[in-house]
Amino acid sequence: MGKEILGEFEHQLLLATLRVGADAYSVTLVTELEERTGREVAPAAVYIALKRLEQKGLAASELRAAPPEEGGRERRYYRVTPAGRDLLLETRRRLERLWDGLGDALEGGG
Repeated sequence: MGKEILGEFEHQLLLATLRVGADAYSVTLVTELEERTGREVAPAAVYIALKRLEQKGLAASELRAAPPEEGGRERRYYRVTPAGRDLLLETRRRLERLWDGLGDALEGGG
């Protein structure tokens, strides 16, 4: 993936997509992000970021009919691509290296 870097919201959105799994569409992703981050998330921001992640090849989507009890209307469902998973793992490794050894500094000892 090279020098690709995830912005904070993109990072969170990819993680939320992994957590939600096969049911990852805009509404479930907004809900997941709000519950996990404790912050309000604008649906428009999710749409824009998902489109950007697809353009980068980090996410993919498909149209599927919603269950009949939910109206059966088509929804766009998302998944993280292998490239997206690789970038998440690399980002995690980078962040862990930055966090390593900072316990004392964070607790006021450094």
